[in-house]
Amino acid sequence: MRSRYFVTGTSLLIGSVVVTLGVIMSPALTGVQQETKANLAKTDSTPYGPLTGADKDFVVKVRLAGLWEFPSGELALKKGTTSAVKTAGEHLIVGHAQLDAAVRNIAPKLGVQLPNKPTPQQQGFLDTLTAATGKDFDSRMAQILRITHGQIFSAIAKIRATSKNTLVRQLATQANTVVLDHITQMENTGMVDYASLPGQITATPTQGPDFTKPVMPRPGEPMVVLKAPPSLAGKGEAPTPSPPAPVDDTPSASPAPATPAVP
Repeated sequence: MRSRYFVTGTSLLIGSVVVTLGVIMSPALTGVQQETKANLAKTDSTPYGPLTGADKDFVVKVRLAGLWEFPSGELALKKGTTSAVKTAGEHLIVGHAQLDAAVRNIAPKLGVQLPNKPTPQQQGFLDTLTAATGKDFDSRMAQILRITHGQIFSAIAKIRATSKNTLVRQLATQANTVVLDHITQMENTGMVDYASLPGQITATPTQGPDFTKPVMPRPGEPMVVLKAPPSLAGKGEAPTPSPPAPVDDTPSASPAPATPAVP
């Protein structure tokens, strides 16, 4: 799996691939090329409800997120210097293995083609983490993953609120839980620089549109499957959201308060 996701050697020295914290943030940081309004406006009919271009784009984004965050979690387990960083790695692996299973299940039902590789931008994130060591790795991982999860969080909420497709809404609900958990894990490392988050989120990249364009598999290419190892059984699970408290709206059976006695 390692050779599938990581590049080594001189490629790490190429400026357009190695991404530093100062230039990684953009509205497209989740790895999907900005679609035209015409493409996003297209709506298909499915047995699960209408499927818009934005719905399809979201399904692809979930897949792409796992293709680089899953191996980021593997790096955290291998290179992290604190238990909090290693725990964050466990959550990245387990959470994205679960999301990937869900997205691979619904994609063929919705007729959505999934990529097999991270975008060049996402590969740049991985290259940056692969090259880092020690405390530098810890801080870069926490900052990069905190920023990327923070940006996609609002996009998930929008899809969940607007999609009329039941499968997409289910995926968005699951993704919301996983992403919030990953945000929390990054913050638990104690290495997130909150002061720099706004500027990094709004910075504009200079690498061009292909930098965030998904690479679709060739015909006949086997699908990459993200699967958590047995050693992580029972670990890295996002907390189950608590159901809302029941509301008792039946008429009260308690007696009316007594009228105070007049002195």
